[in-house]
Amino acid sequence: MKTLLTAALMSALMAGTALADTTLKLVEVITSPERTETLKSIVSKFETENPGTKVEIISLPWGEAFQKFATMVSAGEIPDVMEMPDTWLSLYANNGIVENLEPYLKTWDQTADLSDRALELGRDVKDTAYMLPYGFYLRAMFYNKKLLAEAGVSEPPKTMEDFAEASKKVSALPGKYGYCLRGGPGGLNGWVMFGASMAGSNAFFTEDGTSTFNSEGWVKGLTWLIDLYKNGYAPKDSVNWGFNEIVAGFYSGTCAFLDQDPDALIAIAEHMGEDDYGVMTMPKGPDGKTFPTIGYAGWSMMSASANKDLSWKLIATLEGKEGNIAWNKRTGALPALKSAENDPFYASPQFKGWFEELSDKDAVPTVMPTHLEEFAFFKDSLVIKTSQQALLGDITPQELADQWAEYLTKAQQKHLAKK
Repeated sequence: MKTLLTAALMSALMAGTALADTTLKLVEVITSPERTETLKSIVSKFETENPGTKVEIISLPWGEAFQKFATMVSAGEIPDVMEMPDTWLSLYANNGIVENLEPYLKTWDQTADLSDRALELGRDVKDTAYMLPYGFYLRAMFYNKKLLAEAGVSEPPKTMEDFAEASKKVSALPGKYGYCLRGGPGGLNGWVMFGASMAGSNAFFTEDGTSTFNSEGWVKGLTWLIDLYKNGYAPKDSVNWGFNEIVAGFYSGTCAFLDQDPDALIAIAEHMGEDDYGVMTMPKGPDGKTFPTIGYAGWSMMSASANKDLSWKLIATLEGKEGNIAWNKRTGALPALKSAENDPFYASPQFKGWFEELSDKDAVPTVMPTHLEEFAFFKDSLVIKTSQQALLGDITPQELADQWAEYLTKAQQKHLAKK
């Protein structure tokens, strides 16, 4: 009996030691100090509920995240859980790098609370949940009420034509500009929204897989945005601006307009009073339609994780009602949980513009072609380089459109050939 007891005690001690040594690695890629602190607070709850388990949070700056994470993966430095942007999902899911979450969803007591849209987009690749979206990012247009009044603009512009004219008037003010152009990382959304709105369609491809980017309407839209910059209606250095720069450009009063997701509210609300700005539907094109992009990000488990059950527990903590609502309130994303929609936070005036846009039949939410494995490189590398060349006049709008169309046509036709 004594021998058995000793063996049992040794076994328990060894198990405790193993548990104490368990460290999960979590990579976040859409980063800011506020987001990281929120993530830490949710993770600390997980650590409390799972004694002996520690979570190492690795924060990658968004402007370099795609390349840095790809380098980590190729070097075998693979985390257990990662924040998965929609634009990366196809690349990693199709190459077997992220885990199928369907078995876990079958037994999770909160699966029914996930919205239909969340499950649909999480299953974008092979109709399989390779990620769980935590929320949605729908573009709308912020406007500075004081700047518009000072420039003699009586009401927020509803059309692209009126938007360009309002931007011209604001830019006539000393040191002021109309539009906070995102010429650097993450700038594709603006090109797509204005291109599609001028074209009157958000179809990226024809039936045979040919890209529409270099069609007449899309080229007009790309030209419109390039002209906005060349005419001085956006700050000269905005050719390099990313998320932090455009948001700061807006709340500092440098420019009057900013197209962004609800996550921009975090910083804007800290620097501006509610009466100083508004949020409106994206300006409409000649056909009376606008195509605001809707994106999403979520949590994925890596296939190489040696602690899959524990990794799922971490995802469940992040995605569950308590963690998810706390996260979205700080990141500004529109909720992915059905129950979160009843939270008083989303009934506040600051969200009115997005919900009005969602209810506008002529504002058609546009999902990027994230089903393409090549899309992540397109968005985070090719687009940045070539759009900056076009803004600076090194290539024409037509040449820009042709390069994008050539790349995406090859990608889409390759995708179609696999079906």
